[in-house]
Amino acid sequence: MTGWSRRSFLGAAALVALQAAVPGGAAVLGKLDPKDAPSPRRRKFMRMVADHVIPATDTPGAGAVGTGDFVLVALAHGLEGTRRPPAANPALAPFVRADGSLDHAAWLEAKLGPKWLTLPPVRRHDALAALDAAAFKGDASAAPWRAIKGLILTGYYTSEVGGSKELNYELVPGRFDPKVPVTAETRAYSSDWTAVDFG
Repeated sequence: MTGWSRRSFLGAAALVALQAAVPGGAAVLGKLDPKDAPSPRRRKFMRMVADHVIPATDTPGAGAVGTGDFVLVALAHGLEGTRRPPAANPALAPFVRADGSLDHAAWLEAKLGPKWLTLPPVRRHDALAALDAAAFKGDASAAPWRAIKGLILTGYYTSEVGGSKELNYELVPGRFDPKVPVTAETRAYSSDWTAVDFG
């Protein structure tokens, strides 16, 4: 494994432990550098953001499976390049850390506004939808949302619920079938081993 340092390996192991919801997994947040440790308010904020991205249906939503905490730990460890210096942009300058990286969580809270948590669910959803549209249309001031959303999706679909209940888990597909019947109950397939509960 070239390119893996001891620190990145331990960081990845901590993320897997947290996402697998092993006993004490949330304690990983308490072991972060104090500058990166999230407040209870920020944890609630990220949990609600995750729940708006992947809401509960007949399976739990992203917030319920700990995806918000996963995102905060992933951001602290720089997954998806989130600890690299951002492109020069005056709108992002207030959220740049001492090491030159962007504090994505602080940026998102400021972008959605201090009252976002208290808005009715429809207005919270509308605010996120507007941010999502801006980020994917190329608005540089909304670009950090793309990394956050990617981490929400990664966190959810590598959780046990996302990988084996939301998706149909099949470790090794048995055959190629070019005409699979699709019904309203059909779910996407996953063969992501990280979602397996090894007991």
